[in-house]
Amino acid sequence: MQQRVLKTLEFDKIRDQLLDHVSSSLGKEKARNLFPSTDFEEVLRLQEETDEAAKVLRLKGNVPLGGIYDIRPHVKRAVIGGMLSPQELIQTANTVHASRQMKRFITDMAEETELPILSGFAEEIVVLAELEEGIKHAIDEGGEVLDSASDTLRTLRNQLRSREARVRERLESMIRSSNAQKMLSDAIITIRNDRFVIPVKQEYRGHYGGIIHDQSSSGQTLFIEPQTVVQLNNELQEIRIKEQQEIERILLELSLIVGENSEDLLTIVGILADLDFMFAKARYAHKIKASKPSVNNNGIVKLSQARHPLIAKEEVVPNTITLGEDYTTIVITGPNTGGKTVTLKTLGLCTLMAQSGLQIPALDGSEIAVFDAVYADIGDEQSIEQSLSTFSSHMVNIVDILKRVDFNSLVLFDELGAGTDPQEGAALAISILDEVYKRGARVIATTHYPELKAYGYNREGVVNASVEFDVESLSPTYKLLIGVPGRSNAFEISKRLGLSDSVIDTAKGYISADSNQVETMIASLETSKRIAEREAEEANELLKAADKLHKDLQKQMVAYYDRKDELVEKAKEKAAEIVEKARSEAEEVISDLRKLRLEKSAEVKEHELIDARKRLSEAAPERTVKKATKAKAPKHDFQPGDEVKVTTFGQKGHLIRQASDQEWEVQIGILKMKVKESDMEYIETPKQKEVRQVAMVKGRDTQVGLELDLRGERYEAALMRVEKYIDDALLAGYPRVSIIHGKGTGALMRGVQEYLKNHRSVKKSRFGEAGEGGTGVTIVEFK
Repeated sequence: MQQRVLKTLEFDKIRDQLLDHVSSSLGKEKARNLFPSTDFEEVLRLQEETDEAAKVLRLKGNVPLGGIYDIRPHVKRAVIGGMLSPQELIQTANTVHASRQMKRFITDMAEETELPILSGFAEEIVVLAELEEGIKHAIDEGGEVLDSASDTLRTLRNQLRSREARVRERLESMIRSSNAQKMLSDAIITIRNDRFVIPVKQEYRGHYGGIIHDQSSSGQTLFIEPQTVVQLNNELQEIRIKEQQEIERILLELSLIVGENSEDLLTIVGILADLDFMFAKARYAHKIKASKPSVNNNGIVKLSQARHPLIAKEEVVPNTITLGEDYTTIVITGPNTGGKTVTLKTLGLCTLMAQSGLQIPALDGSEIAVFDAVYADIGDEQSIEQSLSTFSSHMVNIVDILKRVDFNSLVLFDELGAGTDPQEGAALAISILDEVYKRGARVIATTHYPELKAYGYNREGVVNASVEFDVESLSPTYKLLIGVPGRSNAFEISKRLGLSDSVIDTAKGYISADSNQVETMIASLETSKRIAEREAEEANELLKAADKLHKDLQKQMVAYYDRKDELVEKAKEKAAEIVEKARSEAEEVISDLRKLRLEKSAEVKEHELIDARKRLSEAAPERTVKKATKAKAPKHDFQPGDEVKVTTFGQKGHLIRQASDQEWEVQIGILKMKVKESDMEYIETPKQKEVRQVAMVKGRDTQVGLELDLRGERYEAALMRVEKYIDDALLAGYPRVSIIHGKGTGALMRGVQEYLKNHRSVKKSRFGEAGEGGTGVTIVEFK
């Protein structure tokens, strides 16, 4: 990859943005050195690393990467026997602690989800707990050596505190004396040259004796160490020297341990640098809403709704760019509107980002190729220093590109052939494109030459494209239209700006008939494409709504049949209980009759008793569910508009048209479906009564669902929604709907019930069963 190309495509700005997401100087160093790789396997590995880090951030939100320092210089100095400062040692301990925390974090998380790359890094981290503990036992976070570092240091510091207390006591007695106010400039004890002194006025210098260590700027005050404390100060100084010697011994001892663990420490630093860089890339991907692309080695590019990462989210226009399968060259034609160059840079930057291990600002499922080189000739290349014109500067770059380009290259030409005579420039542009195409490279070129509009139709593997322009607003939409060549909008723009029709008509007369036909064809293509895209979007929205409704209906039907079977079974159980009770009573009666016969010789025959018991037994219903045999309805000659009942769904609808000999297209609510004649029953309706048509307004927000959720709504707003929803449901032809109001205080529930009670189209309303939501739901059935 050429550095000039990276600068042209503004890859350095991507690196600068990445720097905002690193946690340490180690990560910053790696971010500054970010460079696209041309090795396919390495690019795959880098993308997997970033994706795994992004996965961790999605699940955990953050990672423990604080307290990491670049301790490599400290370790190298320790290896050659140098003494590290307390700050350097505590940085080393903090870095070891950070590595230990990171290892535990990854290990714990790997138990919940698969993290092969991070787990590999965690296994390489050596836990140097003794080194960390040894340093933190001797040095605090501020870099001060603690008394606990050694018994000798503790003893020396106790002695220091004792001697300092005695010196202060002596000096305080002096400054509290009756003459002190007269002889001292200020009644304070201060320190000069690490010795305790008092400020004495110049004229009383001989009163205290001792040593003069300093004087004020005016010369009126001398800082004197009185003779009585000279010996004590000397003792203090001796203890301080011993303290410093002990501190140096401790620091050397700890530095020696750092040197002994140098190999493990350098490994830890390298791993932490890699981890910081991985998570910086993942955080950056989250910021720009990027996704992991699939990577191929076949020169195929499929960017779905790709965005330029350096343009603000609210301004950038996403575009879908495909290259390398049906065609290897895209020629973007049309006037200079600003959108063509952005398209080139978007593709170039996405390629460089992907090959650097960064996720790209495009939708999931995008695909990117790994190229050996990306070449770009973009922007105004005029060079005053070299006395080169714009055309000459472009040619210098193009000549260099043609020397290097091969089958595994991506080439971006901006305004190819510009800056010279239009006919010669267009001829050169075609020749250059042919040459690069022969080499097998992937090419996107922009041009405003009309001669290149036919280029895509005359060359295999080449496709035309343009950037859409809105004549109404006189501005580009920046939307890329692949397969549609660009056209000049000069006449339309001039007319919108007020140029007279006569002038425009005269201008049109100077254009050849062929050019006019091409422009008309392009305009027709653009219009057709816009209409097709809009209709496809509307159809997709309707398909989603129909699919949702279909699923809702299926759920309602399953619930209905489950509930029906449950009620039938309960009814049969109840009937069985009643019959069983009757049978018991009958047995008692028969038993009494037998007794009467035996006792009183009553005329009751045995076979009559047996027949009576048999009839009672047959009265008990079967407990198993049996399908009722339907009586066949007389054959009806169905016609469009007939109201029918679809027996398989238990729903009413009307016939739209006959789909085949035995099938009709039926409208049920807002759902259309094909139904066999055998699954339909004709519903007779009075002739004067018109067939009710289902009202359906196109749009994503106007589909009527089978339930209305009012939870969280205010009372008045909720009742307004209920009123509108009931009207929409009646219009859609629903036999039954559900209103979810929740339990809460009960005010909304009562309001809904009261409204439904007074509605003329509501047949009945009830609370939901246990499986339907209980008293938090009201089921409404219409007349």
